[in-house]
Amino acid sequence: MTKRKDPESTEMRAEYDFSGGVRGKYAGRIRGRGKLVILDPDVARLFPSSRSVNHALRTLAEVFRGAGRRSRK
Repeated sequence: MTKRKDPESTEMRAEYDFSGGVRGKYAGRIRGRGKLVILDPDVARLFPSSRSVNHALRTLAEVFRGAGRRSRK
C-alpha cells in the first residue's frame, strides 16, 4: 500500500487521461439557471441538496420580511 506524500498535492496521477476532454462542455447547462454558490463543508452536510438550501433561504427571507413589517409599526 502506497501513501501519498501530500493530500493537497496538485500533481496529476499518471492514470488520469484528459486528452479527449473538452473545456466547459457542460458550462452552458447552468447558465441562466441561477447562481453557483460554494458551501463550506459543515454547511453542505446540513443541506444535502439544492432543494433543501432553497427551502431554508426562502424561510429565512420570510423571517426577514416579517421583521421588517413589524419594525415599521
